[in-house]
Amino acid sequence: QVQLVESGGGLVQAGGSLRLSCAASGRTSRYAMGWFRQAPGKEREFVATINWSGGRTAYADSVKGRSTISRDNAKNTVYLQMNSLKPDDTAVYYCAATDAGPQIVPGFYQYWGQGTQVIVSS
Repeated sequence: QVQLVESGGGLVQAGGSLRLSCAASGRTSRYAMGWFRQAPGKEREFVATINWSGGRTAYADSVKGRSTISRDNAKNTVYLQMNSLKPDDTAVYYCAATDAGPQIVPGFYQYWGQGTQVIVSS
């Protein structure tokens, strides 16, 4: 069983930065990992994904160039560095794990964390 716990969210001004972390219990080193977000009244949307080795990544157009996903398999932790934050980035951010390789569709992920809130003020 895999458990995921996100941290690092908070309140930040527009233009600021945050680094989200996702600590995994259980053996996730061979899992692809993803970050998703959900704003109030909206569907959960893809943010970024990374394969098991960290050699392949993909980003949503909305965050491309402003965000970096990375992982440290020795620490069973995945990170999402977000820069130049905008009010539109306000959402609950979720970490997820899948054995199906990097995916942008939430349905392919078997394990989910509880989420961490990010609020970007203008």
